Amino acid sequence: MTGGHGFLGRHVAARLQSLGCGAVITPRSAEYDLRRAEDIERLYADARPTIVLHLAAVVGGIGANRERPAEFFYDNLIMGTQLLDRAWRAGIPKFVAVGTVCAYPKFAPVPFSEDDLWNGYPEETNAPYGLAKKMLLVQSQAYRDQYGYNSIFLLPVNLYGPGDNFDPRISHVIPALVRKCTEAVEQGATSLEVWGDGTPTREFLYADDAAEGIVLAAEKYDSSEPVNLGSGVEISIADLAQKVASVVGFTGRIVFDATKPNGQARRQLDTRRAAERFGFRAKTSFDEGLRKTVEWYRHQSSRKAFVIG
Repeated sequence: MTGGHGFLGRHVAARLQSLGCGAVITPRSAEYDLRRAEDIERLYADARPTIVLHLAAVVGGIGANRERPAEFFYDNLIMGTQLLDRAWRAGIPKFVAVGTVCAYPKFAPVPFSEDDLWNGYPEETNAPYGLAKKMLLVQSQAYRDQYGYNSIFLLPVNLYGPGDNFDPRISHVIPALVRKCTEAVEQGATSLEVWGDGTPTREFLYADDAAEGIVLAAEKYDSSEPVNLGSGVEISIADLAQKVASVVGFTGRIVFDATKPNGQARRQLDTRRAAERFGFRAKTSFDEGLRKTVEWYRHQSSRKAFVIG
């Protein structure tokens, strides 16, 4: 499994281990550079996998995507293309490619249906990343058509949960808000700033639920038709900020900076195909998942403070 030491990867690895999978191999980038074909070939020769779960990605929020679009495009494209090709060449029975909701067109009808994936260009702030990941779908379908190769392509919505990346330089919206609100409380601040005007909407999937969906698909799904993984629940950034502030205990004013980009106006997935094809439905309510995320972050922060002190 690539990306096994990342946020989602750790949840997927834990899920596999809980189901009794004997050997879950999670290579480190220091040993295998997945942008290099020779390293991928060496990895497959060393590990001899029976299935590849490709979760590795160069990711970040709007700011990181704006600052590093070439890196986000090239690294994600070259990793996916070579990993899938070498898996087929090595005779590995199945390849699971994990894409991104950023692959959807900017003006796709809501909720996003897999059938609308090609009806327009992605939202510009993360288009290089979204398109690089989307090429895995093209490759998956091409290799199935020509070689009969069993590869599948999944489209998870924005993820959150314990173990997320809370670094403000590259974090996504939920960990960024959790950290901002927590630090505002600690510093006695009376206000905090949030990018955009608060009107965009997003859908979020708890990482444990995403891991369950990926494992179910790996076990039961055999088609190159793309499949959404989501919760089906849409929330505005303004409401999200207020909800995070309430859970954290921040009672000050939330100021929206409309000079900063909003990103895509709305995001919500049509999740029926996952339920129909391999029985996946999200189980964790957003309130429960957010509470667990905040608790995890507070616990980690208190441990760091103790060690430093």
